[in-house]
Amino acid sequence: QVQLVESGGGSVQAGGSLRLSCVVSGYAYSMYLMGWFRQAPGKEREGVAAIYAGGITTAYADSVKGRFTISRDNAKKTVYLEMTSLKLEDTAMYYCAADRNSGGGSWTTRGRYHYWGQGTQVTVSS
Repeated sequence: QVQLVESGGGSVQAGGSLRLSCVVSGYAYSMYLMGWFRQAPGKEREGVAAIYAGGITTAYADSVKGRFTISRDNAKKTVYLEMTSLKLEDTAMYYCAADRNSGGGSWTTRGRYHYWGQGTQVTVSS
C-alpha cells in the first residue's frame, strides 16, 4: 500500500533551519500534488506549502512565504521542505500529504489528499 514517511524534524532555536523530507512508497507514478501541513496543539491542521507534479508550480501559506521552500525529486519520490528563519510559532507536528489526481480544489483542502504521513515534530525554542 501507499506510504508516506516524513523525517528531518527536531528541536532548533529561533532563527535556525531544518529540512524535512517525505518519501512516498507503494505508488508507481508521481503524485499529482504533494503538500506539507502542520498542526500545533489546540489548533487545526493547516496547509504550509504544496508542489505540483512538474515541480515548478508551488504554493505557500502567507505565514511561511520567503522562509520555507518546497521541492520534489520525482525520481526519488521524495518531497522536501526547507525551513529557514524559524519562529516560535512554527512549532508543530508537520505532515506530508499526497494527492493522486488533479481537480480537487485548493491545495489547502485537506480532503483532497489521498494519503498522509505520520508526521514529524518541529520544535522551535527561544
